[in-house]
Amino acid sequence: MFRYIPTTEEDRKEMLDVIGIKNVEELFNDIPKDLKPAHKLNICSPMSEIELKRRIDELGNKNLSELICFRGAGAYDHYTPSAVDHLISRSEFYTAYTPYQPEISQGTLQCIFEFQTMIANLTGMFASNASMYDGATSATEAAMVAATVTKRKEIVVSKSVHPETRKVLKTYCRFRDIKVVEVELDEGATSIADLKAKISDKTAGVMVQSPNFFGIVEDLDEIRENITDKKTKYIVCTDLIAMGMLKTPGESGADIVVGDAQSFGSGLAFGGPYLGFMAVTKGLIRKMPGRIAGESVDQDGKRSYVLTLQAREQHIRREKATSNICSNHALNALAASIHMSLLGRVGLEKVAELCYKNANYTMTKIIESGKYKLKFNRPFFREFVIEGKESPELINEKLLQAGILGGYPLEKEYPEFKNTSLVCTTEKRSKLEIDDFAERMGEI
Repeated sequence: MFRYIPTTEEDRKEMLDVIGIKNVEELFNDIPKDLKPAHKLNICSPMSEIELKRRIDELGNKNLSELICFRGAGAYDHYTPSAVDHLISRSEFYTAYTPYQPEISQGTLQCIFEFQTMIANLTGMFASNASMYDGATSATEAAMVAATVTKRKEIVVSKSVHPETRKVLKTYCRFRDIKVVEVELDEGATSIADLKAKISDKTAGVMVQSPNFFGIVEDLDEIRENITDKKTKYIVCTDLIAMGMLKTPGESGADIVVGDAQSFGSGLAFGGPYLGFMAVTKGLIRKMPGRIAGESVDQDGKRSYVLTLQAREQHIRREKATSNICSNHALNALAASIHMSLLGRVGLEKVAELCYKNANYTMTKIIESGKYKLKFNRPFFREFVIEGKESPELINEKLLQAGILGGYPLEKEYPEFKNTSLVCTTEKRSKLEIDDFAERMGEI
């Protein structure tokens, strides 16, 4: 007995007759023959439901979440309370379509409004939109906002910003004739001297990340002080968990704050779907991409929620549009809202403190072995870089045999950092797991 109804041969024949072709292959006649596989794909034969379930379970058990994870680099193994998945699986949330009709979408719009409020509070900004696709696209959209507002064609970005974010940024900017200028590193952080040298009257925005890709907490105040041109927008990529113990980007003078909220309610899931966020100052609120939910009152004076400040039509005006992103990751945003609500202010502070203490304890235990050293002598939050004599790939291969996912090899994106690993420790890691990890690292 299947949970789905496949098409029969009679069904296929009837559909082919209607469109006037003899077989399915004719549907693909426009594809050149040299692009079609000459042999049949190695796909197994049909399975019964019990066989299919067994096979899916086998594949699912290969998921990274089964390993003891000491890797971050943009995707973090945080604990998600079971209530999150339970609540977002309710039909009114799980199957809800985009809220074009406010009068019958009050629940969805309220969820979006609450998400925006929490993001604005955590980042110290005036307002937030209803979410973005992921951290990389939210950062890139922030750069587009800066270019549009300033009418300038240059973005200065630190090399300590996530490499994938910088790649997406360059792709977008290439087709908008915007120049991307990268700032060199100084001990794993943004080089202030190089930043000052590369900012000019052509600079639309300066983009930095804190905690940055190496886990280091950047001096956002110092960077702000060196952006002397008032037209230039200050874009800060950040992490919401870190807001539990760090000064907000808003307090450091950021104009736009972006990032990925994957840590709240979204698992590792092999890279997605994740959840981007964007928050801005009051002056930029109408330039934000995506949608914004606002609070109002109906004709009877009762509280109501509406999509506000933006007409949907602006997103279909091609190159004249504020952005071509007109949707949002609403289900992921709901998961993040539930997660943040369950934690509360005190809970978030505790999670941030646990991440910070666990990371520092992990670093200390690894260094004690005498086989590794800390690469950058700067304050870090949840991740840090270690340097050893062995290849990180070799180390990770041996750790994997023990059910441990080791650090991220930095040489992939930063060739100058040979034999270095970016290690991450979240609140999920116990002292026993950390001690075992450090001991195995020392033995390798």
